[in-house]
Amino acid sequence: MADLQTEMKQAVALEAVEQIEDGMVVGLGSGSTAALMIKALGAKLASGELKKIVGVPTSFQGEVLASELGIPLATLQGIAGIDLAIDGADEVDPAFQLIKGGGACHVQEKLVAVRSKRFIVVVDSTKIVERLNLSFKLPVEVLPGAWKQVKKSLLDMGGQSDLRMATKKAGPVVTDQGNLVLDVSFEGGIPDPKFLEPTINNIPGVLENGLFVDLADEVLVGEVSEGKAGVINLKKI
Repeated sequence: MADLQTEMKQAVALEAVEQIEDGMVVGLGSGSTAALMIKALGAKLASGELKKIVGVPTSFQGEVLASELGIPLATLQGIAGIDLAIDGADEVDPAFQLIKGGGACHVQEKLVAVRSKRFIVVVDSTKIVERLNLSFKLPVEVLPGAWKQVKKSLLDMGGQSDLRMATKKAGPVVTDQGNLVLDVSFEGGIPDPKFLEPTINNIPGVLENGLFVDLADEVLVGEVSEGKAGVINLKKI
């Protein structure tokens, strides 16, 4: 299944890059599927198939990868707008609401998505769910000195949370902004993302959470049919 999942990710990454046109400013997402998209974009630039592309990375990881591939980069402060953002998601519900932040990059990812004229989400079929947060925890980025206070506030709202701990490093995960991440579960999942997103963000000490509400314009889903990876294009009605 691992190989098929990689094939699904590769298929949607290539499909997404087909929507990039010469002269575009492109938001470069984070995570494994977005990394495949960045590699495909780098190959098209190197071959001359695409020209005059500027990328706006959503993470240090993406910035390093794009730089290695020779993709010209800019910051949010250095551009007038973003034509197209392409990024993955950890969960997508039927209304195109998302949970992102498995890689703890959701603050920059949301800044880029909000700034973009079009936001395409690239996922494999395992990320499509009926309700958010039944399986994947909601990431909430918090100021380091406030995580216990925020944890208590989330508990009062019915959310059980844990401080995300690093692997191959002692202590917690530290985001690109120097903050910590609480991973939150609500019993029964999240029935109303539109209500919960601003409610969590209004807790003192919270920088941003991983609910992406009414931002996705299109979802490209990699699926396997008859042993082969293909892509389903879902568009918002």
